[in-house]
Amino acid sequence: MDERARSLLKTLVERYIADGQPVGSRTLSRASGLELSPATIRNVMADLEDLGLIASPHTSAGRVPTARGYRLFVDTMLTARQPLDIHHTPPEMAGVREQLHPDQPQRVIAQAAHLLSNLSHFVGVVTAPKRASVFHHIEFLRLGEKRVLVILVSPEGDVQNRVIFTARDHAQSELVEASNYLNTHYAGLAIDEVRNKLKREVDTLRGEIAALMQAAVQAGSDVLANDSEQLVVSGERNLLGLQDFGSDLRSLRKLFDMFEQKTELMRLLENSNLAEGVRIYIGGESGVVPYEELSIVSAPYEVDGRIVGTLGVIGPTRMAYDRMIQLVDITARLVGNALSAPK
Repeated sequence: MDERARSLLKTLVERYIADGQPVGSRTLSRASGLELSPATIRNVMADLEDLGLIASPHTSAGRVPTARGYRLFVDTMLTARQPLDIHHTPPEMAGVREQLHPDQPQRVIAQAAHLLSNLSHFVGVVTAPKRASVFHHIEFLRLGEKRVLVILVSPEGDVQNRVIFTARDHAQSELVEASNYLNTHYAGLAIDEVRNKLKREVDTLRGEIAALMQAAVQAGSDVLANDSEQLVVSGERNLLGLQDFGSDLRSLRKLFDMFEQKTELMRLLENSNLAEGVRIYIGGESGVVPYEELSIVSAPYEVDGRIVGTLGVIGPTRMAYDRMIQLVDITARLVGNALSAPK
């Protein structure tokens, strides 16, 4: 693609993001500042359409960017803003730091999702920090034949219960013996570490008790994993008022199902943890969002130098990407700062 075509594509994307209307050759001629004839511009637009970068809606003679066109724009044409200092945030984010209360981690997460939604006018999403799967205390309670209640207490004092089914019936005295062994030897260790140690020490334990302990540790791992996978979503209804989505009720229903189920969205945001800085998914690239017209701008956040979660904005492909990148980046740093131990 030559420089003239790149310039016209950049102008077309910027005009469409700003106005939300298909861009015609006359508008493009004026906005681009290039001294080109309408016929030349039409020829270039036809070439861009052949490349799959723009499309022509049936109701208009103008053109709109495709997901592929947005991707090229974001990757090669976006004018990057200077990274913000968290102590010198834009006027619209004034007071944000004060709203993120470091002594209330869950409130920080909920407030961050709300702020992302309010400032973007789209959907804000934040995954809660991953907590280490560590247990402080474990107890077993016989419920009936081959049924045992596992009571797991975390270092923070949270109590989780899980019923497990055992290969044979256990007397309460055996359950006490098993819980005493786990509490004496493994309290304070990560669940995965306990599982590995049990595998190595299984020969020194009676077979039935070893099997019981392994089942309990697996149940504890499941409980803690489910407890840690928290996703806060704010502003879903903002998407209902966007002209970009028209009346595609089927896709809207799938989208709201995704927000409610959260599993697929969690998986996508988990993948964002693997990237440094801001990551952008446009249209169907994510494989999660059921709309070609939706994009996700996300970034991981760190607590005490370790990546523990991800946050982002979900909105139309027709979004001001430079502003969303800045908003997500600064919010990620503010959240990390709020949750980190004071220096």
